[in-house]
Amino acid sequence: MSDLRLYNSLTGNKELFEPLNPPFVGIYVCGPTVYNDVHLGNCRTFLNFDVLRRWLLFKGYRVRFVRNITDVGHLENDADEGEDKIGKKARLEQLEPMEIVQRYTVRFHEVMKLMNILPPDIEPSATGHIIEQIGMIQKIIENGLAYEMNGSVYFDVPTYQNKYQDYGSISGRKLEELIAGAGAERRALEGQEEKRHPADFALWKKASPQHIMRWSSPWGEGFPGWHIECSAMSAKYLGETFDIHGGGFDLKFPHHECEKAQNKAFSGSGGPRWWMHSNMLTVQGKRMGKSEGNALWPDDIFRGNHPLLPKSYSPMTLRYMMLQAHYRSTLDFTPEALDAADKNLEKISHALEVIQNLTSDISSAESDFKWSRWKSQVEEAMNDDLNVPLACSRLLEGIRHLLLVEQGKEKIADTDLENVVSFLPNFVEKVLGLMPSNKKLEIIQTEETLKKVIDFVLTLRQEARANKNFILADRIRQGIVEAGVHVADGKEGTTWHL
Repeated sequence: MSDLRLYNSLTGNKELFEPLNPPFVGIYVCGPTVYNDVHLGNCRTFLNFDVLRRWLLFKGYRVRFVRNITDVGHLENDADEGEDKIGKKARLEQLEPMEIVQRYTVRFHEVMKLMNILPPDIEPSATGHIIEQIGMIQKIIENGLAYEMNGSVYFDVPTYQNKYQDYGSISGRKLEELIAGAGAERRALEGQEEKRHPADFALWKKASPQHIMRWSSPWGEGFPGWHIECSAMSAKYLGETFDIHGGGFDLKFPHHECEKAQNKAFSGSGGPRWWMHSNMLTVQGKRMGKSEGNALWPDDIFRGNHPLLPKSYSPMTLRYMMLQAHYRSTLDFTPEALDAADKNLEKISHALEVIQNLTSDISSAESDFKWSRWKSQVEEAMNDDLNVPLACSRLLEGIRHLLLVEQGKEKIADTDLENVVSFLPNFVEKVLGLMPSNKKLEIIQTEETLKKVIDFVLTLRQEARANKNFILADRIRQGIVEAGVHVADGKEGTTWHL
């Protein structure tokens, strides 16, 4: 039997984790909406579920990890009306929507790789599963829990609630509160009169003439709602019932509440058995977010390009800092927290070097420190709803004693040393996902140097052009282009990219 207990947002309790089909575990995590870069708050969510996955793998489970890409259907303000976030970005930049999707998906993958977040086993996109979403909507209509209105399809929340009595069980919201909260704001929104009830939400929306992203459906040309995509894709790749669904704390309502209702409306009893939510990252006590105007980006940290930061920090330092608060607690971002993480990462890196050099020559028959208990305490912390901060604290306690052994102030038995050599590197690298030896990201420093050099050379080219020395200016431009740098002269000056 498993000794891992995980908090279930659906019940509000820590529950003993027993997979549906052990040793297999199915996990679905809501991925990014790729209309912009991911900020640190997003990264924290993906990091927390990366640690969950790593711990399950460490314990011997076989995990199928699915994390989607939202590339359609996520409207502004998470509403059923308004403009698609990706379509809006495409219109503003005069690009195809899939160019926007590709750009920010690539950047998202780059950030995940820098932070050593494992890639998903399956990464489905909403636009790649329109057929599955239409099929699910049709079944929900057949089950009497959705209705078509003027080319759009809405989920019938009151009918669902009369049947199942569990709408709001994840978020703690009551249907009466949702009705009261709608009020005049509901009446002011275009198209809301189509709904039979203010709490009803869109499964499919009729595309307006100016809407870029659209598909054919039994109800006319339109696009899927934000919530239906995750229900359709999780069911396809993990089954109608699966183990864990994860996401950010802000997704509890409306996204996950609507997902859960859709799942049950589709199959009668399907959906995830555990709902898990990662809490927010705050900046000086305020929620971090694009809408708040205080979003911090990973690149800010890695290059030190932010007023809050006295210097740059490596991806591994950022990763370790984010592990210093329980996933269900808020984490306040400060430079002091990064500095502390940097120092502790140095200790961990040194400890990994120390255990390679410790030999039985300095070992004794009995250790001064209870190493077996130390290992158990680290594992117990992880098994208690992924208490990573406590596990890291225990880890550093063991490292302190290792350094005392190195200095000859304590003794360690051969068998204990063997256990430490086996456990410590595996836990640090495979569970925490840290690569201390690669803490300083030289490639970023190299890129920063290269940027300064190219900017300086282009300044010399600009001076040559100003002095009408066009032969020299052209030679400089040609040399840069041959080196693999694209140079573009425009009304607002010269730009370049590799």
